[in-house]
Amino acid sequence: MDNSKPGLRIQSFEDEFHHNEKDPHKKEWNLSEIILGGQDGLVNVLGVILGVAAATSDVRVVMVAGLAATFAESISMGAVAYTSTLATADFYESEREREYRHIQNVPNLEKEEVKKIYQAKGFQGNMLNRIVDTITANEDVWVAVMMAEEHKLIPADRSSALKTAIIVGISAIIGSIIPLIPFTFLPIGWSMVASVILTSIVLFIVGAYKAHVTIGKPVRSGFEIALIGTISALAGYVVGALLKVPVTP
Repeated sequence: MDNSKPGLRIQSFEDEFHHNEKDPHKKEWNLSEIILGGQDGLVNVLGVILGVAAATSDVRVVMVAGLAATFAESISMGAVAYTSTLATADFYESEREREYRHIQNVPNLEKEEVKKIYQAKGFQGNMLNRIVDTITANEDVWVAVMMAEEHKLIPADRSSALKTAIIVGISAIIGSIIPLIPFTFLPIGWSMVASVILTSIVLFIVGAYKAHVTIGKPVRSGFEIALIGTISALAGYVVGALLKVPVTP
């Protein structure tokens, strides 16, 4: 005979269902960095090789240009990711220190700002006053609330800058190589068509997957990223076609 309380059994089942079965919390990973590097590599290198292919019929020139763009792009993207992470961390620290100064110099104004923030969330009366008093009783909590609620800033992990740079750089290399694949075994004319199609498919998959694991409609997101990326890359073809190098007999 089961003597456990029904309410406890139901609550336990709901907790297990929520956390383990149907709605697990997603673990943090570097989706944005992977998409940033991969998409940038795909679009930029496709634009370069289409432009070079349109200007010359020499596959070797196309491959050299594509590979040069691949490694230059990857190093550049990694460096930008590294410096931007550090810059974000510096900006957060700067704003955080400024907020500490405000709390020390004009505490009444800062307290009023906290009150307005939580009034906008629907709190009133004694409950509002208790929230404000609790937050402002600790300077660290007070500053953390102001950074998140007023400035909409989250702390950046300075130690993750190198890891972010490596992920972005490797993703850019992988993305950059994809448009080059058809040029290794097809004639240059067919290679251009195949490269555009292959890149569009990969961009669609990236966009759809991004929407699937975050928020959005996978098909719509896939088509949007594929369309934007392909149009951007075709600008390279237009430039190459306008500056086409005449074939010497």
